[in-house]
Amino acid sequence: MKKLDWYILRKFLTTFFFSIFLFAVIAVVVDVSEKADDFVKSGLSFYGVVTQYYIGFIPHIIALLFPLFVFIAVIFFTSKMAGKTEIIPILASGVSYQRWLRPYWLGGIFLAAVLWFANRYVVPKANVIRSSFEVTYIDKNNAYNSLLGGNNSVYMRVDSFSYAGINYYDTSNRRGSPFFMSSHRDSQIVYNVRAETILWDTAKKQWKLENVVERKMDLLHEEIAYFHEKWVKYNFKPTDISRDKYTKERLTTPELDRFIELEELRGSEGLNSLKVERYRRDATSVTVLLLTLIGAIVAGRKVRGGSGVHLAVGFITAAMFILTDRFSTIFSVKGNLHPMIAAWIPNMIFLLVVVYLYRKAPK
Repeated sequence: MKKLDWYILRKFLTTFFFSIFLFAVIAVVVDVSEKADDFVKSGLSFYGVVTQYYIGFIPHIIALLFPLFVFIAVIFFTSKMAGKTEIIPILASGVSYQRWLRPYWLGGIFLAAVLWFANRYVVPKANVIRSSFEVTYIDKNNAYNSLLGGNNSVYMRVDSFSYAGINYYDTSNRRGSPFFMSSHRDSQIVYNVRAETILWDTAKKQWKLENVVERKMDLLHEEIAYFHEKWVKYNFKPTDISRDKYTKERLTTPELDRFIELEELRGSEGLNSLKVERYRRDATSVTVLLLTLIGAIVAGRKVRGGSGVHLAVGFITAAMFILTDRFSTIFSVKGNLHPMIAAWIPNMIFLLVVVYLYRKAPK
């Protein structure tokens, strides 16, 4: 790469990492002020709060607004270059407009790859830490959640003929009570098992049922068996039955793919929100590249008002993107819009914006 590429790339990445660092600090300060009472009630030390919550919160909040800050960084440093009349001499020296955009392509692809990897593996692991803290120390102190009595009951379809349920399931201890499972054939119950307690054994990778009553039935007779404890292998694991508001955030992309596939085999409904999340993890990476190009093209023109005008245009564009993303998600979760289309609609629209702006840009 030439000096021009390194010059623009250095400004691009330096501005981005500085802005994202500054934002992370502000986000932590605001979050601390909101959750100060919860931290005090938790009884944890400063080190405990950092290691059990903020080490997960910071990657979560950075990934959430990563594309926006890439966009702002591009607009900010490019408008500064335009204001100092640095871009006009570059183009006047014989450098084509396409060639001038090359470092933006390189920077955008690099940051898109970083976000893609983080969304697949890093952020979900961080969300495990963050959500575990919120479930343990924050959600239980929420008066609304207490009024509802929590959301710890589980009822699911195990396969085409069987259903299972747990009246109360503790995700932290992987223990529930009471438990039942029934199998049906031709609208008749042919098997039923009830247990006082169901517990997942991590070492054996099996479920342990305690105080079990097992019934096997056909048209002629019924067999009943009693067990103090019974070890069984079901086609679900603790991660499969602990589906809550944090589920889609805590699963890595391979785990999320497996979870969706398993839920589809069981005939579960309401999976569109999980599928939108799955497709969005890839789509958001492409968003980073598109917003990089839009920012470079918009801010590369010297206008009256300088950076202020460019930033205003940037915020309007970002708001339009967020609104489009929210509406498409709602249409998928509440309507019949395919989750993949819902996740990619904003990118489709802004790809057209990139093409339009590029054609209109002075070259």
